Amino acid sequence: MLYARSRQVPAAVTALVVCALAVWLPAHGSWSLLYAGLTLTAGVSVTAIGLSGQDPDLDRTAAVRWPLRRFAHLTLIGLAAGGAVLAVQQLGPSTVELTAVVRDAAGLLGLAGLAATAAGGQFGWTLPLAWFAIAAFVPDDGSAKARIAAWMLQPPGTSMATWTAAVLAAAGALAYTVRGGRR
Repeated sequence: MLYARSRQVPAAVTALVVCALAVWLPAHGSWSLLYAGLTLTAGVSVTAIGLSGQDPDLDRTAAVRWPLRRFAHLTLIGLAAGGAVLAVQQLGPSTVELTAVVRDAAGLLGLAGLAATAAGGQFGWTLPLAWFAIAAFVPDDGSAKARIAAWMLQPPGTSMATWTAAVLAAAGALAYTVRGGRR
């Protein structure tokens, strides 16, 4: 319980539910990959603020296995954000495929892990939000650059989008698990 409170889990869960409903309510009639991506981005962003504790030096000196806890924390963020998307989309007439939700959640988690490692846990929200903000305005011209830049808005089965998400997920998970949030 102390670990959960130090990582702001109660506030993050509340914000996750509010964000999911705030996106779904106006978009439920036209639910698409864009709205699912926005919901995932918001969910990962509000929960990623807990990727470091109040005192990073204390975290580093504690007699617990931090890499395992860090990886579990990152994984739980993805499961919670993905679960929120899957839950709210069931309330409407259309859904986004599970493979796209998993792909996007993994890539966004990687971005959150990279941001937390580079700038600190309190800034874990920055890269996922920035990438989504850019991806939403990338023209869909079919080029490799466009597919990579807007990977989270590509249809399921797009290999470049899947590879981009996989690379981001692996890099972010590895960096955050091994190193943790920046001091």
